[in-house]
Amino acid sequence: MILVDPPAVERHGRVWSHVASDTSYDELHAFARALGIPERGFDRDHYDVPSEWYDDVVAAGATPVSSRELVSRLVAAGLRRRKPRPT
Repeated sequence: MILVDPPAVERHGRVWSHVASDTSYDELHAFARALGIPERGFDRDHYDVPSEWYDDVVAAGATPVSSRELVSRLVAAGLRRRKPRPT
C-alpha cells in the first residue's frame, strides 16, 4: 500500500511530505514514476514531495497517514532504512 504523511518538514523554502510503500520498493518506484515524481526525490525508503503535490498523491491512491504511522508501517514491513550513524 502506498502511504503519504501530511506536509510537515520545512526544507529549502518549502514544506514536504513523505511517500512510502509498506509492500515493496518496486511498488513505491512505480507509483512515483506514474506521478512524475523525480528519482532525485528518493531518500533511502521514501520519496520527498512538496506540499503542493499532496492532493495529487492522495488522488492517485496514496493513503494519508500520520508520520508516526508511516514509519511504524515501514518498520513492520522490514522496509525502513535508517540514516547511517556518524562515526
